[in-house]
Parts: sequence; C-alpha cells; structure tokens
Amino acid sequence: MMKTLSELGLTAQGGRECTITGLSVDSRQTMEGHLFAALPGARSHGAEFVQYALRMGARAILTDPEGARIAQDAIKDHDPALVVVEDPRQALAYAAALYFGRQPEVMVAVTGTNGKTSVATFTRQIWQILGMRAINIGTTGVEGDWQAPSPHTTPEPITLHRMLSEAANAGVTHGAMEASSHGLAQRRLDGVGLTAAAFTNFTQDHLDYHATFEAYFAAKAGLFTRILPEDGVAVVNIDDARGMEVEGLCAERGIDVMRVGRSDAADLRVMGQRFDPTGQDLRVDFVGNIYQIRLDLIGGFQAENVMAAAGLVMASGADPEEVFSCLPELTGVRGRMQHAATRGNGSAVFVDYAHTPDAVATAIQALRPHVMGRIIAIVGAGGDRDKTKRPLMGRAAQEHADLVIITDDNPRSEDPAAIRAEVMAGAPDAMEVADRAEAILRGVDALQPGDALLICGKGHESGQVIGDDIFPFDDVEQASLAVSALDGAL
Repeated sequence: MMKTLSELGLTAQGGRECTITGLSVDSRQTMEGHLFAALPGARSHGAEFVQYALRMGARAILTDPEGARIAQDAIKDHDPALVVVEDPRQALAYAAALYFGRQPEVMVAVTGTNGKTSVATFTRQIWQILGMRAINIGTTGVEGDWQAPSPHTTPEPITLHRMLSEAANAGVTHGAMEASSHGLAQRRLDGVGLTAAAFTNFTQDHLDYHATFEAYFAAKAGLFTRILPEDGVAVVNIDDARGMEVEGLCAERGIDVMRVGRSDAADLRVMGQRFDPTGQDLRVDFVGNIYQIRLDLIGGFQAENVMAAAGLVMASGADPEEVFSCLPELTGVRGRMQHAATRGNGSAVFVDYAHTPDAVATAIQALRPHVMGRIIAIVGAGGDRDKTKRPLMGRAAQEHADLVIITDDNPRSEDPAAIRAEVMAGAPDAMEVADRAEAILRGVDALQPGDALLICGKGHESGQVIGDDIFPFDDVEQASLAVSALDGAL
C-alpha cells in the first residue's frame, strides 16, 4: 500500500513530496520506502536510530526539532524527505489513521484507573447480543468477532490502526477500546474517530510514569479535552470525586454528557442493588424509566461497569429498551472477579486483576455481600512499577479482608523479598509466602464452608515475569489445581 506524504497529512521541509510504502518507529522493522517516526522517549530520542532506519531504506523522517538536530548528519548524508513538527507522536497517530484508512463505523473508548477492561468487554458483549459484529481492545488483547494479541492496553498507533483496518475489513462495525494513561499521554488514540467515551474513576496508579497525580489525571482527561469530538457523547461516573471535573471539561467544549452513578443527579442511576451467592439484582432509573435487571456477576462495582457500558452503547445510538433487555445475558470478564473454582465444602475461589490500593479495597468490599463467611485475600505487587502503592495495597487488604497472604506478583528486575517487605509494611498481620503457587494452595487450604478466597493482582495474565524471563503461571488454573489436590480429585 503506497500513499504520498500529503495524503498522510504531512508536509516535508522544502515542500518535498514522496511516496510512502509503510510506517515504522523501530528501525529494525523499517523497510524500503518507509516513513520512519523518530519520537522523543523517556530514556532516549528515536532520532538516534535515524541512521539505521535510513540504511534500511527509509524514504522520509518524521520527528521534532530536537530529533532533527540529533539526526542532522545522517539526514545530510541520505537526504530523505524531512517532516519536522512540534508533536511528532500526534502527527504519527493521524498519519497512521490516514495510511490504514478504515476503522469500524462506531468506535468508543473508556478511561479511568479501574474498570476499563470490564466496561470495554461489556460494551462489546452488548453490541454482539444486539446482533452487531464487535470487538474490544485492551489489556486482554482484541476479543470478539475479530481477535488478535495486543502488546499494550492501548497499542501504539501503527499497530492500533492496522488492527482497526483489518477488523473493519473483516466486517467488524463496532469497537470499544481501553484508553490507558500511557496511551493518552503518548497520543496513541489521536486519529481514532470516537462516537463516545467513558470515565470510570480516578485513584492512585502509574506514578512511576507520570510525574504527579495531576499529570496522571491530565493524561486521562485528554480523552475528553482532545480526542472525543465536540459532537461526541461523554459517559461520566459522577460518583467519583473527579467525575464532576470531567463533566466540566466536557461542558467547556460543548460535549453532551450522560451522567452515570448512584446520586440523584445521574441520568443513568442505580437505585437499588441486592446480592446473592451467584450475582445481583439492580433497580435502575434511566431518564425517568425504571428497569429491574438481573446480573449474574459477582461484585457490586460491576453495576457501575455495566451501567457505563450500557451508557456507551446508548450514546452510540442503540435503543435503551433493547440495551437493558440484553444486560442479563452479560458474562464475566476473564480475570475480573472471575470464579475460578469451588471447594467441596462450598467455599469459592475468585481471581481479580486488582493491582492498585483502591482496586484491592474495592474488590474485597464488593465480594463481601456475596460471602457469609471469611474473605481470604492474596496480594502482591509488581516490580519496576509505582513503589509508593505497595504498602497501601497491603493496608487495603488488611483493612478489608479477614486473612491476608502476601506473595510475589511479577517481580521483574527487583528483589522479590524487598517488594514483599514493602507490601507487608502495610499489612503487618499478614502471612508471607514467597512462592505464588504455594500461597494459593495455602489460601485454598484455609477455606471453610461459606468462605471465599480472592487472588488479586494478575487476573487474566498467563505468565509470571521474573527477571527477563516469563514463566507460565495462571491464577485460575493454579486455583483449580489447588482445589482438586486438596479435595482429592487428582
């Protein structure tokens, strides 16, 4: 596929024009005729690799003024078309959208610290139940009527727009994607034509990447201040402390807001919620119309996620009556309060991706109404990530669970014992078990009738990252093995 620079919305210095055969940001993947995007990074500038990209045959370079300065010698030697802009990440995102062309007709995005995967997945499920061909893109990859792995929650723009184009060519008409703070800060979604966008909540996470809490929020807010068009609809959880702020940002641009929550000000309001061992019943008010809905989902927070998903689908044009009629058919999301196994004494094991202090507290509290006995929580923290949240995660577990086991998550390059010690600082009464499989076995062994075990942190993940290696490890599979072994089924 060949397109000119002008067809990609780019203008090279001196008005030079050339035909581009592809886009690349990794010089090792650059091919003859490519536009190589030399982007500024946290540790180095992509312009340092321009010389290699040019040797691989790059025909044009997209970068910022600093990149042009760094690569000036290589550019002088090879004389490519040179596009210099102040925000090359955003320029690349728009160029990728124009290069790959097609997207599903209806695209929505969801941001927030917690709940993105569930909201995106439920949105896709509702569309499918309504008979539409749909996908969701995020932490669990691309799922639905077109499937593919995804290396990031929000893929970089070249990968993202290739995915969207291939999905559209496969007949997918609707897509819901997670908008991570990294993806928003790096302009990965710019160029996606959104119909609606949702905000779930805002709590501590990713302070290893964002300099401050406000910088983290500003990245999230970019979905509404920059990417969602003025004729789009924002679905905002106004129960969250930052929800009103997001609503205000939307109002400044004239964007319509659908308020979701439990307060009287919500357009889509959860009026009542009743729990049982297999799910919950909701009483919901949508602009004066009352609905009673059965959800076979564990966790009170699932009501907020389902309402956000329903809001996105309705904001995209679906009939409210049809949307609410679909909700009892929703199924749980992989690794999100997922029922993993049940012991012979009736106690249950759940797996959840909770890996922030707020998510750990929310998950345990949400499980509580479904459980008559104790809640045992297994918690760990990842290495090479925000260290400040580790004791807070331990504290959240100790405050809300009846028994806490601290174990390894993905230690990556850090000392696992040091990570556990930081988590234990917030949960001094917890049991420390280094090996995650042993921690799960001990947790399952401690279950009495009416108890529940919640394994937090890794959710859908199928590997444990230790050093530079990824070892196979699946919490759901490990829980099933532990139950089988202890109940004599092996």
